Amino acid sequence: MTGSTDRTDRLAVLVAWTLMVFAAPIRAAEPGRAVAARDATGSPVSIDPAPGTLTVVCFLGTQCPVARSYVPRLSELAADFRPRGLRVYGVMSNVQDSAEEIRAFIEELRPEFPILVDTDGRLADRFGATRTPEAFLLDGDLNLRYHGRIDDQFAPGMSRTAPVRRDLRIAIEELLAGKPVTIKSTRALGCRIGRPAASETGGPSPAAAAVTFHRDVQPMLETYCIDCHRAGEIGPFGMESYEEVVGWAETMLEVIDQGRMPPWHADPRYNEFANARHMPPSARDLLAAWIDAGKPLGDASQRGPTIESPRESISQPPAADDSPEYVFAMRDRGFHVPASGVVDYQYFVIDPGFTQDQWVRRARVLPGARDVVHHAIVFVRPPDFVAPSGIGWLAAYVPGQRGQELPDGYARRIPAGSKLVFQMHYTPSGVAREDVTRIALSTIDPEQVTHEVFTAMALNQDFEIPPGAAEYEVTGRFEFPPPESQLLAITPHMHFRGKSFTVSAAWRSQPGDETILLHVPHYDFNWQHTYVLKHPLPMGDVAGLEFAATFDNSPDNPWNPDPQQWVTWGDQSWEEMAVVFLDMARPRVPARSQGAQAPKQASDSDSDPPPRPSPSPTAQRLVDRLFSHADRDGDGIIESSEGGVFLRKMSFYLWDSDGDGRITREEASEVADLVAEEMARR
Repeated sequence: MTGSTDRTDRLAVLVAWTLMVFAAPIRAAEPGRAVAARDATGSPVSIDPAPGTLTVVCFLGTQCPVARSYVPRLSELAADFRPRGLRVYGVMSNVQDSAEEIRAFIEELRPEFPILVDTDGRLADRFGATRTPEAFLLDGDLNLRYHGRIDDQFAPGMSRTAPVRRDLRIAIEELLAGKPVTIKSTRALGCRIGRPAASETGGPSPAAAAVTFHRDVQPMLETYCIDCHRAGEIGPFGMESYEEVVGWAETMLEVIDQGRMPPWHADPRYNEFANARHMPPSARDLLAAWIDAGKPLGDASQRGPTIESPRESISQPPAADDSPEYVFAMRDRGFHVPASGVVDYQYFVIDPGFTQDQWVRRARVLPGARDVVHHAIVFVRPPDFVAPSGIGWLAAYVPGQRGQELPDGYARRIPAGSKLVFQMHYTPSGVAREDVTRIALSTIDPEQVTHEVFTAMALNQDFEIPPGAAEYEVTGRFEFPPPESQLLAITPHMHFRGKSFTVSAAWRSQPGDETILLHVPHYDFNWQHTYVLKHPLPMGDVAGLEFAATFDNSPDNPWNPDPQQWVTWGDQSWEEMAVVFLDMARPRVPARSQGAQAPKQASDSDSDPPPRPSPSPTAQRLVDRLFSHADRDGDGIIESSEGGVFLRKMSFYLWDSDGDGRITREEASEVADLVAEEMARR
């Protein structure tokens, strides 16, 4: 059944992309007839026939992510071909795009071409436009010579590192060279152009409607959608007003039918998850019926009940009744993220000034410039001689993930004297940004803590995905799960070639038997969920937690940056990762005295400390293994540039106890002793 479903889904993708390239022609402006419109200032604009010129008319939207991504590309085309007679115009036809939003769009993205306003839809009707972005290339007599996408880099839910085919640019170059256009029409992929309600255009009376916005649709949206689709959240548009929903309704129904919304990717046949997102067919049918009825507003006094309260905000500070005790910024000034290009992972280390252990019941990462922060992870780097909890994970912000609510009595420990390390992954959005990401911490009294929460991981760095491989499997295992602990949540992580991910438990009492804990049949890099188990799994009988990650490096994967490349482990999106983060909890063990408060700083008058004892045999093996793997030049010191991506990106700061960017054998021995002690506890 799974294989059949997978083949069906792949076939659907292939069909969609085939239609996109070989789409049927569509009508545009009548030959020789001028196009009259007004720009964003209200001034009249006329696009007249002009021999020896070419004209691009591209329909855009202020909030459509795909349309916004292409504004710099259109500006580039306008600048490159203006000397050769190219005119470029953007057109705003969405009924939901207000004059203020259009002005903000122009101010923010600064297009190098005029923006025409068409909220009555007459230009969209004349050209037959239905999507944003949707481009029409006209010759000097205003004959249509090309129609469709700008190129294939961006599409809903997809972003390549570079386009494979630059359709609009190729068509322009071919016409300027006096050649026929090779591909005259492609299918535009983007958001649907928002149209007014039928009641505003002579449709059925709202009073006669069986389904209305106020009574039926608004409560349904508040139940299933508005936690992301409201001001300041990750949804590209809001659903808080009738005016917005009217314009986006057809797009909303389309993404529901495609299975892209609400975003959730766990196979429901395996396990139950406390944070699962589901929309029942009845909710989808309600939205479709409302659209069919002409999207009537209805009577606000007849507003129906919300099925359940909206969830907490994803990226905004908590409500006043749950204010965090601490909020720390990654630094006191913004980090500049350029409009385009590749930004290496950035690291910022701060000292929160904790002189006592802190027990954190909720940690939330709050991105400053949400459109360029792909993900952010905050790690705890404890002081010398204090054992880290797991990999030191404190909190993360990634697409689709909220701050995790821990059960009563469960908390993460930040040892006194610890530093916080922000790992930032930025993806430029076409507009230069300044980002200051913060972390908000809510703590509880140590006496209330019954379980310490920590994050472990399983990973495999040793793989090479061959060019064109459609189903390449990488496996890994987390050994020695503490028998007294329980598994709370699972977070798989791959990049654009990620296809599926499965996590299983192997049992001590039944060797050879495994139970699937999570199966993600269609992994989506844009939505990196943490799957919170509805019923935490005790580890007493678990011999190991195993994963199998499958990658698709074939041309059939539309997200594939380059199917001709061998692909290895790396932190950038065109490389790959095979890793799963495991949130676990164990009964609290009273802190050792040196972890209860910040270590006392030695003064010049203090006597020399006693010599460190030799590391235990287990610790010595760990140090030897670390240096054999990471000390590439054999000088007895691991620099931050050595050791592979995992050591650099995930745990270097845990081993580098003095923070000088180098790991000596002495430092490694100190940490290894703590790790060996932790392993012995398991």
